[in-house]
Amino acid sequence: MKNIWLEFKQRPTWRKICDILLVLFALAGAAIIGAWGLYQLGVTNNRGAVDKNYRYLMSVSEIKNLKDAKLTQEQIDELWALQYARLAALARFYPENARLMLRAAQCSDDPVVVDRMIAAAQLYMEENDSIDHLADRLAAILATSPQQQRGNIIPWMSEPAWPALKEAILRDSALINEAGRLTGVEPRLIVGCLIGEQIRLFNSKREMFKKYLGPVKVLSVQSQFSYGVNGIKDFTAEAVEQHLTDPTSEFYMGKAYEHLLDFETDDHATERYNRLVDYRNHLYSYIYTGCILHQTMLQWRRAGYDISDRPDLLFTLFNVGFGQSVPKPNPVPGGSHIKVGERDYTFGAIGFDFYYSGELAEAFPFRRERFVSSDKPLSAEDIARIQDNMSDCKRPEYGSEYRTNDSTAKAPDSVPDPFGIDHSSVAPAEHTAM
Repeated sequence: MKNIWLEFKQRPTWRKICDILLVLFALAGAAIIGAWGLYQLGVTNNRGAVDKNYRYLMSVSEIKNLKDAKLTQEQIDELWALQYARLAALARFYPENARLMLRAAQCSDDPVVVDRMIAAAQLYMEENDSIDHLADRLAAILATSPQQQRGNIIPWMSEPAWPALKEAILRDSALINEAGRLTGVEPRLIVGCLIGEQIRLFNSKREMFKKYLGPVKVLSVQSQFSYGVNGIKDFTAEAVEQHLTDPTSEFYMGKAYEHLLDFETDDHATERYNRLVDYRNHLYSYIYTGCILHQTMLQWRRAGYDISDRPDLLFTLFNVGFGQSVPKPNPVPGGSHIKVGERDYTFGAIGFDFYYSGELAEAFPFRRERFVSSDKPLSAEDIARIQDNMSDCKRPEYGSEYRTNDSTAKAPDSVPDPFGIDHSSVAPAEHTAM
């Protein structure tokens, strides 16, 4: 070994460097080959371990699944009531977990999922006995009031029109949410206005709308006196446009919205009509609705009355129009009278009923802020994208409702609704003061 070292010292520097590199490469190769050999022999495999709680984990997964069980609706509702009691008990100790489990349960059609979630969490709980005791007490209280099977607590939602109307609204959910984004208005408020108008139309000509709305599940588009799915009058739509561009107006929404409803032609009246009376694409109807809501809210806020948290008033003011929107203390909701079944409602009450019913909450959730003003003006591309939503469907001629029925005039209904609905026979809304 000593001779090798002496011989190495006598070599030139470049040769020493080469020898050192050669040794290093040889060691690296040996390490790689050795590691490969250990891997092939299985020495590095992590064989895992059996969890000490494996029996408990298995028992949670084996909790009975109700998907194949033949239970009545009453039995299922009773199970849900008991599960909510268990979650309420859990919330007294672990509110964050109870909140997460409640959200998950609402996305499930199987109440036993709550049993599984709570059982899984109990592995880490030290208060199992206390939670179970509280859950048992709540269940005992529930047992004193037998489960009852009743229809929707809101009477007009038990009418046959409501399921069909819900489906028609869901088809427009993307457009409604887009209109909400563009106007800075919670989409659920726009839907409340839509429902009030559609329910009013349905009950104005009940048999006719049952014939078409039910089977086809479409929203009715008005083309006589009030326009579109939300029944917006021509002068109201024109006022919306003026408010957008007038910084001195009490309804002004801000510079970011000035070009929201820009026209493509010089014939604003016809283009406005075509926007609203569009059977295939209702985006403009929803944009005008959002603007009315936002502009009215700003008018009242500037006068010292914040009604952004009063959907009943917002629906009423949408219905009665700008002319009757007079900021004042202690306003009361109301609007057009609508008879559904054997009950009389007002436009504002129907919108209010829907808003707080929980219906369609997945598509149109409640938001912390109902109105959010933007400070970013629309670009030319944004405006063009909005304008591209105009469809080329065939519409009744603008102004035909005001013509006399002579040999030269075109009858108001000469261009029929593509769904067969005679809009001219639907009575216009009868507004009442707040």
